[in-house]
Amino acid sequence: MAKSLFQKVWNAHAVRKLANGQTQLLIGTHLIHEVTSPQAFGMLRDRGLSVRYPTRTFATVDHIVPTNEALEPYSDPLAQGMIEELRKNCLENQLTFFDTNTGKQGVVHIVGPEQGITQPGTTIACGDSHTATHGAFGAIAFGIGTSQVRDVLATQTIALGELKVRRINVDGALGPGVFAKDVILHIIRLLGTQGGTGFAYEYGGSTFEAMSMEERMTVCNMSIEGGARVGYVNPDATTFEYLKGRPYSPQGAEWEKAVAEWSAFASDAECAYDDVVNINASEIQPTVTWGITPGQGVGIEDFIPTIEGGRTESERESIREALEYMEFEGGTPVKGKRIDVAFIGSCTNGRLSDLQEVANHLQGYQVADGVQGIVVPGSQVVAQIAEQQGLDKVFKEAGFEWRGAGCSMCLAMNPDKLVGNQLCASSSNRNFKGRQGSPTGRTMLMSPLMVAAAAVRGEIADAREVFGVKVA
Repeated sequence: MAKSLFQKVWNAHAVRKLANGQTQLLIGTHLIHEVTSPQAFGMLRDRGLSVRYPTRTFATVDHIVPTNEALEPYSDPLAQGMIEELRKNCLENQLTFFDTNTGKQGVVHIVGPEQGITQPGTTIACGDSHTATHGAFGAIAFGIGTSQVRDVLATQTIALGELKVRRINVDGALGPGVFAKDVILHIIRLLGTQGGTGFAYEYGGSTFEAMSMEERMTVCNMSIEGGARVGYVNPDATTFEYLKGRPYSPQGAEWEKAVAEWSAFASDAECAYDDVVNINASEIQPTVTWGITPGQGVGIEDFIPTIEGGRTESERESIREALEYMEFEGGTPVKGKRIDVAFIGSCTNGRLSDLQEVANHLQGYQVADGVQGIVVPGSQVVAQIAEQQGLDKVFKEAGFEWRGAGCSMCLAMNPDKLVGNQLCASSSNRNFKGRQGSPTGRTMLMSPLMVAAAAVRGEIADAREVFGVKVA
């Protein structure tokens, strides 16, 4: 019988069916960082347990590591303590650790792919909600809680209920100035932040086939913002070309064997889906969030919704709450909202291609007076290559700060925080209340080039107009 990639990978990793209806699922690759792992290791010690399969767990530091300090001890004792705890746990359990002195440290969802650890046809778990990023490679990847981190460390398995599969087809060419970030924001706006509850999202269609791996990662990264537990793209030649020659990828004679196995995990053409959604790429324009969920977004040419425009009382209340928090007026253009901070980075848009795209347009422009521009490469590898290409100079000459690798202002578990009710144009993935460090700070999500346009204008702007990107 024809099967989807989700069914194939699930079945290949199912250990047994549990009495409660869940499946005991083998986790092929386990990624950890400094925030959700200390308690898990503590629980292992309390029970006298060790890590079952140390070679399947990989660690890095990202959430709490400061991006404006290179030398230890860090000024934040909590950050220093958490990093030292992870070092100790990795050493005691002989785990691979991409520490800050390795040249390989960075955001966990960027480090895994660039090292070739993330591979098709496997299950990947991490104590972080944006683990769906790794689904771009044809893996079933999902975030887990601290108690499940403990379970994976101790048994290499977790208990999980099987998901339904929704196929999301996007077909056609994206317009100039429209990027993968706009695609996923459009999808979430269309289907809602809870629309994916109980589903795995399979992304396909000619638009995804034409995307680079880094673009696919951006879309899969934000699947969780649409309520889906998992988001993935079927592996293809683009996937294999990206992985070839990476440190943890199969080498030599094993490479062709691996590609054949990976290819077999792709969804069968005749397989059935629980739901199918079709989207025309030409309908997607540069998209910006105006509210307090990733689903509250509009095209750059559109207006912020009014309370009266809500279809239900619940929707009207949601709009009312968002407008009050964001200090916006319904019915006004999203363009022209003054910003205080422009942030380019995160596991969503902190990759090399993101920085290259912005740098290609930014030369000769300056960050507007009164705006703080911050660029945070997603990993030390990204930073090294970017600096070799001179991208850091382009950003610094334009008035951006060039920082070290880390999560930075995406979630502000580090010194990079908004102050008061500052408004931030951000390439990150969440615009929740207080997400960027201040309980009254405001966040508007968009693509990196749109962030750069806002930084240059000092207000939300259409990057196509600011940088002269021709619109067909």
